[in-house]
Amino acid sequence: MSKNKLVIGMPAGSLADPNRGGNLIDLLKAAGFPAKGYDKGGPTSFPIHSTLVGWDGRPQEFGSQLALSEVDIAIAGDDWVKERVLEYKYEYGQDIELEKVLSLERGDVRIVIIANPLKGGLDFDAWLRELLTKQPLVTMVSEMPYLALDWFQNKIKALGFENSHSGFSVQKYRTPPKIDAGIVVYEAWGKTEAKVVNEAVDFGLEITQTGSAIRNYGLQIVEEVMHSETGIWANPKLKENAEKYDLAKMFLLNLYGSIFAENKVLLFFNARKKDCDTVQQYLKDNGLFGDEPTMNEGANFIEFSVQMDTMSSALPLAKVRYELAKLGATAIETVPLESCIPGEDAIDF
Repeated sequence: MSKNKLVIGMPAGSLADPNRGGNLIDLLKAAGFPAKGYDKGGPTSFPIHSTLVGWDGRPQEFGSQLALSEVDIAIAGDDWVKERVLEYKYEYGQDIELEKVLSLERGDVRIVIIANPLKGGLDFDAWLRELLTKQPLVTMVSEMPYLALDWFQNKIKALGFENSHSGFSVQKYRTPPKIDAGIVVYEAWGKTEAKVVNEAVDFGLEITQTGSAIRNYGLQIVEEVMHSETGIWANPKLKENAEKYDLAKMFLLNLYGSIFAENKVLLFFNARKKDCDTVQQYLKDNGLFGDEPTMNEGANFIEFSVQMDTMSSALPLAKVRYELAKLGATAIETVPLESCIPGEDAIDF
């Protein structure tokens, strides 16, 4: 790994697709880090920043790479990073510390437990108690077996079955069970719903956005494990390298500025000095400035600039422009923002 360059884990898959990846390519460009090769399958480079190195990989792997300091920061989902952290815990007895340093406000999904419709009017806890009482060995399936295992371990503690069902084995689907009691979590590559609906396992852990595929299979979501989104993750040990740490802060702060600027514009307009008090009162009444409005004074006119959220339903941009015009504003211009950085303290890392 480079000693004086920041190595960034760049996720392959849907995030690299400009049509599916939540505009990650555009976000990087707006932040001042145009990437070359990323949307073509790699290798990723940052032509105007020689101190940044792209490491193309799968989000599923970045948690381990961060733990080993193979990459310095990585773009990945909360779920896949936690999956690797839990794998280290359960399989290797190691606790690794990773830190989410920035949300990209993209890729929101839910991690849920799914099962066939529960019979007898039982809620899930009652149904699971009955299952654990009858079966010394239960099975589940997931693409994220260690998230599934961790959920189950916490569940049996809450239900009082820790002594009888704490044993576990994570295996490929559908290999012979290695244990006689506890839980076997089968690791599978998708189509978790099919395995559950055909009763190959007792229940499963699935990733979903809308839940439509789960409903199409006639299954039900019986419990939510976590919400996940795409973010920037780092190993806190990065702070021990002053040069890399400074590069990371530069990268994060500029990326934050692009995220913060999304759906925001600057509204510029002129007002005659005689209308200035009325315009300022309108801006104040609608919370369109902080301590004071931004004003550039000329001989007869004053130019105002205010920042606005284009997605606000409480204060629509079109309505503000119309009402300002009625108050005498002229030359009303709307300029999209690519970046807006409130200050260095916007990044807490």
